[in-house]
Amino acid sequence: MAPDLADYKTDVWVDWCPGCGNYGILAAMHKALAELQLPPEKAVIVSGIGCSGKTPHFIKVNGVHAIHGRAIPYAMGIKLANPRLTVIVNGGDGDLLGIGAGHFVALGRRNLDVTVILHDNRVYGLTKGQAAPTLERGLMPKALPRPNIQDAVNPIALALSSGFTFVARGYSLMTEHLKELIKMAVRHKGAAFIDVLQPCITYNDIHTPEYYRGRIYRVEESGWDPVVKDPVERRDKLLEALRRSMENGDRIPVGLFYQDPTRDIMEDRIAGRLPSYLANPPAAQKIEDDGKPVITEKIFRRIFAAYFVKTE
Repeated sequence: MAPDLADYKTDVWVDWCPGCGNYGILAAMHKALAELQLPPEKAVIVSGIGCSGKTPHFIKVNGVHAIHGRAIPYAMGIKLANPRLTVIVNGGDGDLLGIGAGHFVALGRRNLDVTVILHDNRVYGLTKGQAAPTLERGLMPKALPRPNIQDAVNPIALALSSGFTFVARGYSLMTEHLKELIKMAVRHKGAAFIDVLQPCITYNDIHTPEYYRGRIYRVEESGWDPVVKDPVERRDKLLEALRRSMENGDRIPVGLFYQDPTRDIMEDRIAGRLPSYLANPPAAQKIEDDGKPVITEKIFRRIFAAYFVKTE
């Protein structure tokens, strides 16, 4: 029987602050997985540390609650070991764009088929509201004793310049719109990124629902087509997506900024060197025979042959 919405919900109490934008992201994920009819056993949710880190506890699929900043490399390892799985990362702006920024860039340039959902509330919510990498310089949310003195990272621009082939922005209180973006990102073959603007009602008293309500507009309403249909379009569409990513004042765009299905994914590049990779990935390989480690024995045989060559 096909799974329905209830099949993706756990019995774990959702203990975010009442009114937190994470509830909207969670609802959108539950709906997206149900509408995609994705078998729970074939999906993996990976998170790091922060309020967003609890997401795997609330979604009934395979889940990993990893360490701070390391959700992306953990997810890449899962995908490389078993490319048949659908792998989705959930992380905060501090987790993914602070300590985890190097891994974020690495995923983009490899174009591995992994989806990243950024919970972007511009503060470190779990540790009491310090300035996160996406908070603009000069702003002073309630937990800061003085205005932020660092410039902000632009998540959309960073994703585009790193090589992500699907780049979008959603808003946690526009659940249906966000659900559709998640479905598009999961269906996309390649590194997919969604920057989700998310009010932190406890510590960020600047970027409130009222702040976003008067500024957000949908990119698709402008009539712009962000999908690359031929590689010759890539440069112009990237530049337009970058231009739109700079809009962060009185008008804030949400929706699909860029999608390039013409670029090859890393799994196919690996298969080009290892023809058996997709048919027999590491996770499907036999590792023991009658209690004896098959792969380990092969490895040691190769090491022995390489370093202990018999000489006359």
